Amino acid sequence: MKRITVLLAEDHQIVREGFRSLLKHERDIEVVGEAETGRQAVQLTRKLQPEVVVMDIAMPLLNGLEATRQIRKAVPDTKVLILSAHSDDAYVEQVAELGAVGFLLKQTSSQNLATAIREVQKGNTIFSPSISKRLNDRDRKSVDCKGNLNKKNNRLSSREMEVLQLIAEGKPNKQVAAELGVSFKTVDKHRQHLMAKLNIHDVAGLTRYAIAQGIIESSVQLTIT
Repeated sequence: MKRITVLLAEDHQIVREGFRSLLKHERDIEVVGEAETGRQAVQLTRKLQPEVVVMDIAMPLLNGLEATRQIRKAVPDTKVLILSAHSDDAYVEQVAELGAVGFLLKQTSSQNLATAIREVQKGNTIFSPSISKRLNDRDRKSVDCKGNLNKKNNRLSSREMEVLQLIAEGKPNKQVAAELGVSFKTVDKHRQHLMAKLNIHDVAGLTRYAIAQGIIESSVQLTIT
């Protein structure tokens, strides 16, 4: 029997171990790797080419939403299934836009998780009922009176999203540069572009924006200078 290959992307080791333990009883599913940061999830997906990535949203260094965007671009055949404790509207909207094929709440049963993995591997979409309702509401609101799809402006690039998350997590420019492997000057330029695009003029404002957009959790302990 060909087994569905799965990568688990979750920053809490005990949760990853729980998922792995649950899935090892499924004869047609094989966990081939684990990632504890969003950046590691992207790297391992490129390396292992799993059929499904089970992705948490609240991931350090690179949040699960941005990691999903990068995975969809780098390995388009891999399906991303979001599994999160949070279902705020900001998360729901971004998940739909980024092309994740499923969104389950962490309260779901192990059987539902296994079923979801099988469904998304087949090319189907699967969302928790409350998420599905919100997505339907979002789709209705995104169409204007003439039937045209409304588009959002000021879209951030993938690198700008990375810089925004690291800044919002309280990391100084020097550390951001080290994390991304770029120069201090490049980080400062991205920071200026972010503020100009978003019409935000301080780090505290960027942090509030990141929380509102679901890029980081409000519970993250931040050091704002």
